[in-house]
Amino acid sequence: MTLTELRYVVALAQERHFGRAAQKCFVTQPTLSLALAKLEEELGVRLFERNKNEVLVTPLGGEIVEQARRVLDEVGKIASLARGSQDQLAGALHLGVIPTIGPYLLPELVPILRKRTPDMPLMIEENFTGNLVPMLRDGEIDAAIVALPFVVTGVKTRTLYEEPFSVVVPEGHAWAKRKHVRPDELAGENLLVLNAGHCFREQVLEACPGQSNTASPEGRSGSSLETIRNMVASGLGVSVLPATALQQRYMNKLVREIPFAQPVPSRKVAIAWRASFSRPKAVEAVAQAILAVKLSCLRKLAA
Repeated sequence: MTLTELRYVVALAQERHFGRAAQKCFVTQPTLSLALAKLEEELGVRLFERNKNEVLVTPLGGEIVEQARRVLDEVGKIASLARGSQDQLAGALHLGVIPTIGPYLLPELVPILRKRTPDMPLMIEENFTGNLVPMLRDGEIDAAIVALPFVVTGVKTRTLYEEPFSVVVPEGHAWAKRKHVRPDELAGENLLVLNAGHCFREQVLEACPGQSNTASPEGRSGSSLETIRNMVASGLGVSVLPATALQQRYMNKLVREIPFAQPVPSRKVAIAWRASFSRPKAVEAVAQAILAVKLSCLRKLAA
């Protein structure tokens, strides 16, 4: 059994396809297939079930894959020590972030990190929460900035701030001059939401009684908060945006923001990282930089 074979095992478990796993490991498909067959013969167990469409991990194979991930993570720690990386703030950090946070937080965060940790550039992966989970678990990213809840085995989270939501309506809407709107009032409006896959979509639908969390009528959803903002500006309907997306620099003169009545719907944002990650000080540096962001719309929850 070799570390290379363990890397093949983890790659195939993630990709569920021999060709893609081979590409990920920079080897030919026959090389990967032969190595895995040799490993299965050595162990005397089947790790994977093959069929025409996909590769399935056997129950015992799943346990071995998880152990292989832990072994490779520990090997990574040894390599880091060998490189003399006791300075955990030296070297790129692979940071995941969800699309409803990244465009609004990163412009504030990056200058702070650049000043505090100049030798730790960020390699940023913007993706859905559902896609960041396996990337974090498998070591493709080191940490992620996500909205709670975020529960993943072997992953720690630290809540950093709470962000309120507000209603946005087109200029000239009957609510445009109101001081507050109750969440239940949106039941009678054409509520524009993000496409399926965005956790913010589910948070909005949960906060607004009377809106379906499964239906997505044509023309009511968008791929980004900026798309939604422009759909509101065009007069198609109303929507809900998080506070960071409502900073003055992003506002459209054709859109009016209306606060929610108490209790105001909100989300909590956290940083997540593998418990076995060998650079906890790097995670702490990102957390502290986020807490240093000066946005009055956020309620900081840690120090």
